Amino acid sequence: MQIALSGERRLLSIENELAIAREIQASILPSDNPQILNLVVAAAYRPMTAVAGDFYDFIFVDPRKTGILLTDVTGHGVPAALIAAMIKVALQSLQHCACEPAELLRNLNHILCPQLRAQLVSAAYLFLDTEKYLARYAAAGHPPLIHCRDGILQRLDKNGLLLGVLPDVEYPVCDLAIESGDRFVLYTDGVIETENAQGHSFGDNRFDQVVQANRVRPPAELVSQLLAELRQWQPRAAHQHDDITLIVIDVL
Repeated sequence: MQIALSGERRLLSIENELAIAREIQASILPSDNPQILNLVVAAAYRPMTAVAGDFYDFIFVDPRKTGILLTDVTGHGVPAALIAAMIKVALQSLQHCACEPAELLRNLNHILCPQLRAQLVSAAYLFLDTEKYLARYAAAGHPPLIHCRDGILQRLDKNGLLLGVLPDVEYPVCDLAIESGDRFVLYTDGVIETENAQGHSFGDNRFDQVVQANRVRPPAELVSQLLAELRQWQPRAAHQHDDITLIVIDVL
């Protein structure tokens, strides 16, 4: 009886600690979709467990200039969530290079590298300037950015090393002119790696098909449809195997 009571107390203690961890993680993520001049943004964040290693945030330079960072820490649960919190703190010190994706990722890597130990982080950073109608993009071992224009889908795969591999890394940058009607989709690999009952991944092709089929729908509706397709793909009784984050941005 005493052993059972002791086990129950330990379980309650763990549940309380996880509840606190959930609250802390919720506090480091954007509380709502941001209102940005000439952009419409919708995001979804679905952790695999109580807390997650996915992280995203926005850097508001001025009403027409915004940076969007999405990261994915290897591993799951509390250890990954702690690193996500470190990324939030590090990002606050990098506001000065929000307009320079390569510099931001290079500095973020330099800050994190001594702290990550065995874990690594993929990252994607998209900077949008709706005054000059310019996009700048750089990534660190992250799934490609999707860019849609006039019904044509393009994958931008400008990748450097994952954050945490080496302390001094240069990251290639892709610059492109943007137009009204353009759409960008950022996501973590939990989206395309969701498996069905046969063990087949949702995959890039199916993901692209859903994006294309919903190209005239608002960002929030595309996000909802993608999540619905993932739920349908995954067996009803199966547990989610990875954290899932989606961000859809439309240029007005």
